[in-house]
Amino acid sequence: MLSNQLHNGLETAKLLWSRIPNSEDGEVDGGSLLRNSNGNTVESLDYEVIENYAYREEQAQRGKLYVGYYVAVKWFLALLTGIGTGLAAVFINISVENFAGWKFALTFSIIQRSYFAGFVIYVLINLILVFSSVYIVTHFAPAAAGSGIPEIKGYLNGLDIHGILLFRTLIGKIFGSIGSVGGGLALGKEGPLVHTGACIASLLGQGGSSKYHLSSRWLQVFKSDRDRRDLVTCGCAAGVAAAFRAPVGGVLFALEEVTSWWRSQLMWRVFFTSAIVAVVVRTAMGWCKSGKCGHFGSGGFIIWDTSDGQEDYSFEELLPMAVIGVIGGLLGALFNQLTFHITYWRRNYLHKKGNRVKIIEACLISVITSAISFGLPLLRKCNPCPESDHDSGIECPRPPGMYGNYVNFYCGKDKEYNDLATIFFNTQDDAIRNLFSAKTIHEFSAQSLLTFLVMFYTLAVVTFGTAVPAGQFVPGIMIGSTYGRLVGMFVVNFYKNLNVEEGTYALLGAASFLGGSMRMTVSLCVIMVEITNNLKLLPLIMLVLLISKAVGDAFNEGFYEQQARLKGIALLESRPKYQMRNMMAKEVCRNQKVVSFPRIVKVADAVSILQSNLHNGFPVIDHVRNGETLVIGLVLRSHLLVLLQSKVDFQHSPLPCDPAGVSKSISEFVKPVSSKGISIEDIHLSSDDLEMYIDLAPVLNPSPYVVPEDMSLTKVYNLFRQLGLRHIFVVPRASRVVGMITREDLLIEDSEDPASVELHSTSGASSI
Repeated sequence: MLSNQLHNGLETAKLLWSRIPNSEDGEVDGGSLLRNSNGNTVESLDYEVIENYAYREEQAQRGKLYVGYYVAVKWFLALLTGIGTGLAAVFINISVENFAGWKFALTFSIIQRSYFAGFVIYVLINLILVFSSVYIVTHFAPAAAGSGIPEIKGYLNGLDIHGILLFRTLIGKIFGSIGSVGGGLALGKEGPLVHTGACIASLLGQGGSSKYHLSSRWLQVFKSDRDRRDLVTCGCAAGVAAAFRAPVGGVLFALEEVTSWWRSQLMWRVFFTSAIVAVVVRTAMGWCKSGKCGHFGSGGFIIWDTSDGQEDYSFEELLPMAVIGVIGGLLGALFNQLTFHITYWRRNYLHKKGNRVKIIEACLISVITSAISFGLPLLRKCNPCPESDHDSGIECPRPPGMYGNYVNFYCGKDKEYNDLATIFFNTQDDAIRNLFSAKTIHEFSAQSLLTFLVMFYTLAVVTFGTAVPAGQFVPGIMIGSTYGRLVGMFVVNFYKNLNVEEGTYALLGAASFLGGSMRMTVSLCVIMVEITNNLKLLPLIMLVLLISKAVGDAFNEGFYEQQARLKGIALLESRPKYQMRNMMAKEVCRNQKVVSFPRIVKVADAVSILQSNLHNGFPVIDHVRNGETLVIGLVLRSHLLVLLQSKVDFQHSPLPCDPAGVSKSISEFVKPVSSKGISIEDIHLSSDDLEMYIDLAPVLNPSPYVVPEDMSLTKVYNLFRQLGLRHIFVVPRASRVVGMITREDLLIEDSEDPASVELHSTSGASSI
């Protein structure tokens, strides 16, 4: 009885929390074209290898030397992706740290003479930085807004959204992140770094940017969406590795969170790319320690060393740690729901009024954030500095403009500090380091932590969704570490005889909030261990992550899944819906009108069909001698448009042509990444051209995937997603069987010739 009531309560909570408007969902338009919330078309990607005549001819001409060159180029591009992403991260971090350092140093020097003048300078500097960020995004790179992770997740799931991987998006992401994070907004630069790595990988995969004359023919070897997808996966892992200095966490993040298909060969290249990023970042940090990078120091890259913190824990502490997990799940689910509804209202009402409104909104939030961070510390009294500990290396109070604990903000005496200013008047990375710090018991009061938690949580909810590059990793860590330290203070006061460090509970709180919001487990656990350099806390991090994810899943989806649905990115999840078990393949295509092409099609008919339909794939049929029709393959819309635009393969006779005479190669059918490609409106044909014919046999895919009409939709879904398909033919049940393939038929040795393989497979077909 109790279990039924609990189940009903959870289902009711799910329904209430996830009741969202449906008008933002992607609308299926014609078959394979979707429209996102901005009205742009979202086209599916062709991860399936199109084994047409041109492909087979090219494969037959390739020798082992070319195959070796092809593999070497993949590794070389993975190397360049790691180096490029690492250098981009170094540039972003040095810029943010120096802007923040100059800002704090100037503000603190002016405060000594005039508090109001210091406030004005502080607000103006933040306003200029945020204005530069929002102006770059609105006028130069609209696709650079937000974190970019939902869009990259959609790309790796099989959707190509226009603009997300262009060169201008990369530039907008880098400089926009510097402005938004350096301007003090409640945002992070870690999500944008993932998008930055993906953009660098995509540009390398297609040889650069032809629009800006930054391209190289030597790198243009990736002719398929599948190869580009693998390289973008390397870029995503490189972004996480650069953001957190966590190479293993970057690999697991790409595997767990963003990719939908994974291959064993890809693991090596992703791991190699992340390792290169770690080397680049480590080299840059070593170079900057000599003082050549201005205000940039060890705090520029996220590394919160807690190895000197709590060394052990007792059984009594597991209960408050579990409470931290529950709090993280509740606050994370609430954060997801609030950001969803505010972003929905912002995209559908506020941002539709134009770029001017977007700029005003971001600047207004910047002024409010600056006023709060500058004014709230005045409400707290200054505390006397604790007794100095030379071993800790912490100076109280810290010198103006330097990073560390114990900020002297408008205090009357020299040996005093303001605990709330210690959090507000720092970069987010240094504020988290202060919250994680060990040997600083009673540094923060409960009132200051609670005040910061409420204000920063509200600012993070309101700020996300503005037209600036925005990540949620570091803001989530700040929120979680704040209430985690609050729980740690309670444990210290309650268990007076235990060696408890408040910073340890701050770390667990950060993990719990990220787990409750983003719903990551393995990758997040490894990232937290790598950035804190404390392997002893691994079991505790696993505990709070499991609890927070379970609590959060009881209310709504993960943060990135909700944002993807809001933007109209139709993700295929890893598991099919439950109701698909009772549906068959023919039921989902019952109302569809199949539009097919004959093998020899008249140009006028092809143009008419492409103008009247938005499908991206068409069956090609041929007539046999007895009058029956035979499906001979699948032709893509993009391939038809290339044929119509070039006019080279037009013929006067409606008779089959010799495939060897086809002039097209595979490279001519490749569509640039993140672009709209050719449209039927771009093609201009004369009246004589319209009377010509095209033989589609050399360019069609002769072996598309086919399922019987009575196959369950669950099996179709798994087949479609696991193979990364774009089209599946649904056909009546076959009349006869040509043969049956078993495991033994697929165990072919490299030394075997085709004749022996054929005899081998026919002799023992049913033995396995």
